[in-house]
Amino acid sequence: MSDTARMKSVLVVTGAIAFVMSPIVSNSFGGFEPGQFPVPQDDPPVQPAGYAFSIWTLIYGWLLVHAGFGLVKRADAEDWDRTRIPLTISLVLGAAWIPIALRSPLMATVLIWGMLATALWALFVAPRRDTWWARVPLALYAGWLTAAAWVSVALIGAGWGIGPGALAWAWIALIAALLSAAGVLTRLGRAPDYGLPLAWGLVGITVANLSANLLLALAAALGAALILALSLLAPRPNR
Repeated sequence: MSDTARMKSVLVVTGAIAFVMSPIVSNSFGGFEPGQFPVPQDDPPVQPAGYAFSIWTLIYGWLLVHAGFGLVKRADAEDWDRTRIPLTISLVLGAAWIPIALRSPLMATVLIWGMLATALWALFVAPRRDTWWARVPLALYAGWLTAAAWVSVALIGAGWGIGPGALAWAWIALIAALLSAAGVLTRLGRAPDYGLPLAWGLVGITVANLSANLLLALAAALGAALILALSLLAPRPNR
């Protein structure tokens, strides 16, 4: 085992641990406070119902398993090595995200787009083998970040009073997230699990808007169904 390969594997493990520990040492994160925006955002329609964020437990756990397996079983594997630099960058950014989000929604939005870009980079070069150890945790992570990144854009747009109001920004984020996910699913062609966390988030938006914004709720539900269908149709990798 080369020292460089082992070091990269250790960096992924370290980044994953820091990422998982961040909400613990930061007293978790319950969302942006309305007063953090020039135009306070009380119950923004783009925000999924609170239960949807429980998916982080699955993502955190699976990323830890991914990192540990990569260190113990695949430290010298070239196909795994391609994911390590971008994933480490994404995890380090993620470890800093909550402390920054508590202070600046704008900087947190910039940061989450960096997390998404590097997570997608890692996903696009993920190994074709070791599906459950490698590709699936990366796909779940990148898929949820896609939803979160567009939610952040909508909050910034509405919270800074740019252009349309909060409801229009929710529509913009919904359409953009669907187009982004569809592009990844059709072009990558080997990560159908990428769409599942996005669909989960869209259902959360449906639940949050059933009483106040029925049309948005129905559109989010339809979007979730479309993403699930596309996820199931996307070809799976050769094992």
